[in-house]
Amino acid sequence: MSKQTAHYIDNKKFFQAMKEWKDSIKDAEDAGAMRPPVTNYLGECFVKICNHLAYKSNFVNYTFRDEMILDGIENCLRYADRFNPDKSENPFAYFTQITYYSFIRRIKKEARQAETKLRYLQSIDLQQLLDEIEGDSGNYEYLNWIQEQIDANAREKQELSKATGETPKRRPKYFDEVAEDDEEKELELDEKVLDNDV
Repeated sequence: MSKQTAHYIDNKKFFQAMKEWKDSIKDAEDAGAMRPPVTNYLGECFVKICNHLAYKSNFVNYTFRDEMILDGIENCLRYADRFNPDKSENPFAYFTQITYYSFIRRIKKEARQAETKLRYLQSIDLQQLLDEIEGDSGNYEYLNWIQEQIDANAREKQELSKATGETPKRRPKYFDEVAEDDEEKELELDEKVLDNDV
């Protein structure tokens, strides 16, 4: 007797349910009726797949794991009608791959947002901001810790770029040329205004 966990999915039963749902979609299209929604059983399977994959070692420690699970469920529902029972009898693998790649997309998105926050923190003067809010009498241990984290991140990036030999991404020269043209126009305009004033 096999031990079945809370996330266990019988692949044969899952395949049969997918096949029946796909047949009902074809019947509805032929009749010109509304497309039937995903059955409750299929929805439960999607939720089980996403929850179980979120507990794998490469995804378990992310703070945004709930968002990853929700993204996985959304993508399973979005691409459920693309499963072809004639080509494959393994819907579990199909939807696990969909969920896996949705998790990867969420991780990359969160990394970009963290990078944006870090760049914002680097661009502002935290000491001056807190002095304006609290006055000069505040204890800034947390502020110092944030500044140390920002500096450490910048050092790590610099060391990584040296080790890999990658140059930082740069704007296309076109943007620099446009900026130079704008500066020249502003200088000419300033000179005209000064000439008119004198």
